[in-house]
Amino acid sequence: MSIVSASMASSLAFLLLLAVSAAALHHMPASGNGGFSVDLIHRDSPKSPLHDPDSTPFSRISAAAGSSRARAAYFLSRISMTSSSSSPNEDGAVTDFYSGITPVNNSAYLMHLMLGTPETEIVVVLDTGSDLNWVNCKPCHTCHHHNAAIFKPRASSTYKAVSCHADNCLLLEKHASCTRTSKCQYRYGYGDGSVVEGLLSTETLRFDSTGGHRVEFPMIRFGCTHRIKGTTFNQLAVSGIVSLGGGKLSLIRQLGSAIGSKFSYCLPSFLETSAKGRLNFGSSAIVSGPNSVTTPLIPTNYDTFYVLHLEQIIVAGKAIAVKASEKLGGGRGNIIIDSGTTLTLIDDASTLKAVARKVARSTKLPQVKDPNESFVLCFDVSGVKHYTKLFPELTFRFSGGASLVLPIENAYVLAAENTACLGLISSGDIGVNIFGNIAQQNFHIGYDLESMKLTFAPADCANL
Repeated sequence: MSIVSASMASSLAFLLLLAVSAAALHHMPASGNGGFSVDLIHRDSPKSPLHDPDSTPFSRISAAAGSSRARAAYFLSRISMTSSSSSPNEDGAVTDFYSGITPVNNSAYLMHLMLGTPETEIVVVLDTGSDLNWVNCKPCHTCHHHNAAIFKPRASSTYKAVSCHADNCLLLEKHASCTRTSKCQYRYGYGDGSVVEGLLSTETLRFDSTGGHRVEFPMIRFGCTHRIKGTTFNQLAVSGIVSLGGGKLSLIRQLGSAIGSKFSYCLPSFLETSAKGRLNFGSSAIVSGPNSVTTPLIPTNYDTFYVLHLEQIIVAGKAIAVKASEKLGGGRGNIIIDSGTTLTLIDDASTLKAVARKVARSTKLPQVKDPNESFVLCFDVSGVKHYTKLFPELTFRFSGGASLVLPIENAYVLAAENTACLGLISSGDIGVNIFGNIAQQNFHIGYDLESMKLTFAPADCANL
């Protein structure tokens, strides 16, 4: 081969490499409904940095009751907060902005993403109950854990801190303050008293899609956390939070028209911690099929949360009416659907008792007390091989004619050895109904925020 031919071959190879690299990186358009999917990892998966080898299904259910009520208490605190806006405080004073994630939140799902240029790969917790995306950043003055990656903003050519006079900072309302250099500073509190502080910033965000393509979004607003107070994130080997809530700073709202304001998820069985879930965006998030049901998303004054109208819970053909929720404003919306709450919580004691009474009358198994004192109705299933066939179906009837028949494993849980319980618990004095993720498992659940509709379709989420 001549020197010229060798040079041409080398150039062609280089151009081919560039073409392959460009094909692997998808820049999402400013508008459209581009579709892509990413894997979700259960926090108890062996692939999770939070994996506890001593964890059992029984210990996770026991912890779930407490963490689910803590999550509901957080929701109530957010609902009770004043919704009035205000500009960032010039004197540096700032109010805590609470989120419901706690160290015992054993329902958490994690995902990988890449941030910055050059990129840093990080593991984050998904949260449908908050609005601010944030990651740990250097310098992090009080990060003590830290097996998790820490983002280095000074090393990234696409990083930019937001001015406290910018419209983006105003989205934090009274929870922001100005630094001495006029940067937008936030203070974000958590249910156990932990607090994270940092700068609202913009950066390029990338996902490795399940289709093998890297998807890129520039100028995503996120919090660059430089200080952590308390133990929550100093004990967890994760780098931060990605928000799927409905507020303007959430990832979903920021992606907006680029994904057609659509996202969906599919969560495998609570017992299959090694199985991956799936988070979908855009055209990949369209849920349909002959067995799908659709219900309206109800507008409320609390745009962080996704609210539905649950009309009835049907047990063995008997319909039990569900009352309006005064805490959610007393209107049509009376239940929050949340992927981060494990169990389903029912506010009204008379409704929960009526459901439990009908289940008890329809089940020919001896009743026992819940050893964890969390569930209102439990049965002794020792020596019964196919006990799940003895339980009546539960149907949740939402507005719009959406009757969702729960599989038995979504409606009943094993709380202890040989003890199966109705998987609904009281929210006590908290006063908030929540449709939890055990009830949602093995349903493909699509959120269309443009049409304000939510669709359920049965699916084998571990094998999508």
